[in-house]
Amino acid sequence: MTLPEQMASVRRAIHRLISRRVSGRTRRPFQQLVALKVIEEGVRTQAALAERLLMDAPAVSRMVDRLEEEGLVRRCAGEDRRCVRLEVTEASHADISVLREAGLWLDEEASQHLTPSEMRELKRLLEKLQAGLTQGQCATEAGSSS
Repeated sequence: MTLPEQMASVRRAIHRLISRRVSGRTRRPFQQLVALKVIEEGVRTQAALAERLLMDAPAVSRMVDRLEEEGLVRRCAGEDRRCVRLEVTEASHADISVLREAGLWLDEEASQHLTPSEMRELKRLLEKLQAGLTQGQCATEAGSSS
């Protein structure tokens, strides 16, 4: 299996496990929970949210519309009139907490299969890979716009 195939397989397994873990504790779909969490962590624009969630802009716009209608997110004036800043509301904190707890549970589950040293190494390698691929992507984009 190639690295992308392995990563996709692990991602699906994580998604499945966390979705099962949060079901019954919230009625929110997994993707909405992740959106709330990343907005709370500082992702402030729909474009950045779309990139982070690997979704297209219209789908993110519809999701933010739903979250706003339900009082979980608000759109605020951005730095200029062309930009809208996203913020979570107090009402979203319970759902975000459910996702955080599921993430901690999954860390514990992973610890059943990896030693503490292996967990640290895995996290270190994933961070290194992400940083390297992100740098490579930026360099490629800069080179193609010249």
